[in-house]
Amino acid sequence: MGFEPAFLEDWMRDYYFEAKFDIGSSGVQDYALRTVRELAGITSAELDSVIFKDSPCTGDRTLRQAIADRWGAGEPDWVVTTHGASEAIYSALLAVLRPDDHVVVLEPSYHSHSSIPRVLGCEVSAWTLRPESGFAPHVEELAALVSKQRTAAIILNFPHNPTGATVTADQLHRIVEIARTADAYLVWDASLADLTYESAPLPDPVLVYPKTISIGTFSKAFGLPGMRFGWCLAHPDVIARMIPSRDVYVLSLSPLLERIATGVVQNTEKFIGPRLLQAAANRSSLTRWAAGHVEHVDYIPAQGGVTTFPRLRNHSDTRNVCRLLGAADGVLLVPGAAFGHPDRVRLGFGGPVDEFTEALDLLSLRLGG
Repeated sequence: MGFEPAFLEDWMRDYYFEAKFDIGSSGVQDYALRTVRELAGITSAELDSVIFKDSPCTGDRTLRQAIADRWGAGEPDWVVTTHGASEAIYSALLAVLRPDDHVVVLEPSYHSHSSIPRVLGCEVSAWTLRPESGFAPHVEELAALVSKQRTAAIILNFPHNPTGATVTADQLHRIVEIARTADAYLVWDASLADLTYESAPLPDPVLVYPKTISIGTFSKAFGLPGMRFGWCLAHPDVIARMIPSRDVYVLSLSPLLERIATGVVQNTEKFIGPRLLQAAANRSSLTRWAAGHVEHVDYIPAQGGVTTFPRLRNHSDTRNVCRLLGAADGVLLVPGAAFGHPDRVRLGFGGPVDEFTEALDLLSLRLGG
């Protein structure tokens, strides 16, 4: 079985690179290398001294220690560095899933979460976030889907892309309990974990449940998607099972990338803090904008992340209006068809404030008001 077509990636290929205004992506405003060096305290001389030898397969130990200290329990052997979250997701699922395993995936989902288990021959059940309940997660619906005898993995991402929904600390505790009772892996995509507005970020479940596989990346909260840097926090047995696939198609990361990444991880708040404040300002603007366009937009504010998933009331399929925005206005907006809801759009609010406001004005014109 081959991989399913990724509607989202096809759309981004067509509209992302030429867009003047980006209100479709799921990350924050990108940083330039000079700013990265300044915030991370890295001099040009330090970069000039990097020797381009191979890095260890699991990643530079200083970098893995920094990741373990920031998000894990301080154990670098629980960390492997990867080419973005995409490699981490693929390598980890390849390591722990077998044909005919039962997997529960949160829907709407990032395409890798559901397509990889299907390619591996697994039976996939959906824990569905429903628009009629404001996409609020109902954890007991998850419990009803999990089989103590068959479920091998539960794959979740909170805060959720694209809806912006999340769970409470009590709900996370219950999720861990459900996974533990089934002895299932909890694959926790924490790409947006540090972006929350009305509550503190959730603790990583890898701290309390050893069968957690936690995924991180620079592509969302850090504003560094072009670095293609990610990581996986998991029990060393899982890390060891990821190595054979890495030996086939990746081997290791660049030592230059890892040197920069170490400085970024060691200065996390300097990168995330300003972008979170900017996203919060855009979130407030978006809420006011939606309140003035209730005849066109059914809007639910995001609790975390930098995306919302509004319904466009007069569009049963939003692809045409998104195409028009892209082609005529230079505005990137992602149709909800990418996530199984054709009447909605993924609207991202992580970009520059002035550009976000201008893009909303252009969207208003296309919606007729």
